[in-house]
Amino acid sequence: MTTTVGAPPAPSKPAARIRGFLTSVAMGAALTAFISGCIAQSVSLVVIGLVLLPAYGLLYALVTYRRRARARAAAAAVVPRTALAMIESLQAVGGESSDIPVRFDLTVAPDDARAYRVEIRQDINLVALPDYRPRGIVVVEYPPDRPLKVRIVKQPTAEWAERAATASLDSAPGPAQKEESPASCTGCLLTLLGLLVGAGAILGLFHTEVFHHHTSAADTSSSTSSTDSSTDSSSTTTTTTVTSDVGTATVGPGESLLDPGALQSAVESVTQDAANRPALTVVIQDTRLTVVFAPTDVQIGGFDPRTLPYARIPALVHQAENTPSVGTVKSWQVSADGATGSVALRIVVTGDKGAATLTADGQGKVLQHSGGN
Repeated sequence: MTTTVGAPPAPSKPAARIRGFLTSVAMGAALTAFISGCIAQSVSLVVIGLVLLPAYGLLYALVTYRRRARARAAAAAVVPRTALAMIESLQAVGGESSDIPVRFDLTVAPDDARAYRVEIRQDINLVALPDYRPRGIVVVEYPPDRPLKVRIVKQPTAEWAERAATASLDSAPGPAQKEESPASCTGCLLTLLGLLVGAGAILGLFHTEVFHHHTSAADTSSSTSSTDSSTDSSSTTTTTTVTSDVGTATVGPGESLLDPGALQSAVESVTQDAANRPALTVVIQDTRLTVVFAPTDVQIGGFDPRTLPYARIPALVHQAENTPSVGTVKSWQVSADGATGSVALRIVVTGDKGAATLTADGQGKVLQHSGGN
């Protein structure tokens, strides 16, 4: 026997570590997309979270099919080694069925190599359990290249059964080795890194949908100025909060930003101290307006939030609300994005029957309406 008994398993190949890393990335991305989609009420993120792992699993199976087929063929061609072993100790570790898992501490004595100790776990039928006792001799098998992967032969051939009945073995020095190798530190770090990369990819690609619900809370805690203002035309009370990068405006109870003049008043209250800074995103909800300004120290596009077609927004919201598949409206939101300078409006309405999405250009012209007829 040329294999060194008790040698630890060979370290995983780089290809296997890369596959494990990519699997961790897919898992982190899928979980983050699903959870973020549920929190942000984003149908697209929820769908990505549900579809990503099955799609990755199918791709993984297709890519590794030939390698797994070769491995199965090689394993089938390997003739296992047979040897005698003495039971040092055994202990049932659980199970309520007829077959229970039993932990064995064995001294394996190959015919052409020195004896060694190994700890294995194997299911044994309750009826046959009394046949296994400390100091008893059993017949075992193991692959030639993996001497720690020992399995007890429950029905050995007549020749080996006779040898086991008449053999007497001495205990090999311990401790017993296990066939499973502990996870390496590198493997754990790669798994953790993969999960973080997957989560970061989703949060980076869909940051607007994920974080727009949390912007308001962050604004309140880090606010630098807060004012109350009212307009003569609509008598709408607006509470304004402006920070270095974000401005918000909230109307009072019983009021809505869709009321005549309310939205225009909210925009003016947020932008009056912004020194004509361009905006990256504008988010409008029933009672709250949020404007994310472009950083002052970064050269980046944007748009003037005062140029949005605010007079058209109530009509666009009502058009989305009247989608037959929505039912009774529970919430609505308008998002205006223009990081590249080209402004696009996206209206999402959620009801008790479903959701509808309407997209429009910077002048309020409808480009697409999904969820309707």
